[in-house]
Amino acid sequence: MSDQLILNEYKQQIADLYSRRSQTYDDSDWHPRIAHRLVEHARISSGQHVLDIATGTGMAAIEAAQFVGSEGRVVGVDISNGMLEQARRKVEALGFRNIEFQLADAEALDFPENNFDVVLCSSAFIWMSDLNAALRLWHRLLKPGGLIGFHAFAETAFVGGVVAQKVAEKYGISYAMSKPTGTIEKCHDLLAAGGFEAIEINPEQDGGYISLEQAKRMWAGSEHPAPGQFPNPLSQLSSEQLEQAKAEFEAELEALVTEQGIWNDVTIFFAFGRKPIDHSS
Repeated sequence: MSDQLILNEYKQQIADLYSRRSQTYDDSDWHPRIAHRLVEHARISSGQHVLDIATGTGMAAIEAAQFVGSEGRVVGVDISNGMLEQARRKVEALGFRNIEFQLADAEALDFPENNFDVVLCSSAFIWMSDLNAALRLWHRLLKPGGLIGFHAFAETAFVGGVVAQKVAEKYGISYAMSKPTGTIEKCHDLLAAGGFEAIEINPEQDGGYISLEQAKRMWAGSEHPAPGQFPNPLSQLSSEQLEQAKAEFEAELEALVTEQGIWNDVTIFFAFGRKPIDHSS
């Protein structure tokens, strides 16, 4: 198994970002909570073969492994060596034998067709460079009747991203962020276009008040990779324009401050679909 991947510049930026975050990624209880909810919704059963896309530190994969048991198998893939190191460390400590992690690009997987009962993708679907192509690929990897489940954020989620989009529009820049998966209808249409049926989108409201300083730290600037867009759309701005945009971003946030702080919506969609069973054969 290779410990090196040849990635394009966009994906290398993402891999590097998450490798840098890997040491502290598990510190928050938020990612484990939404990974848990995704697995819970999937109703994984004993003996199933599960693929966890962009597994990160293995949160969803490890939970799925407890459901599939000794007769089942879980494979977690990720492009970040740093995240996989954390995942393997956790599995070794737990002593699990039914789970493995592979360094692999989720959009260029070479597993056999009709191989998995369940494909999961927690906290990462929006990072795919081509959402439709990714879903078509994962569809091929599923057995007929197999289940896909991903989680996505509403277009109203994360106040920093919403305000950054508003500011970018003043400069004629389209900043996608969570827009491609931003409504129940968009999630449904993506799954339908990918060939899935029996589609269910389960919205869950999350979020909370944050301080102005916390909100200001959400400014990613032009160096941070932008989900699904390369190069980052803000890189079109000059350094002077970028400084001005950041000042406008902070002013917009200041206008949102209440006694409790700034409301940071985190509406999540847990989206599921099944690969059709061909009854003609």
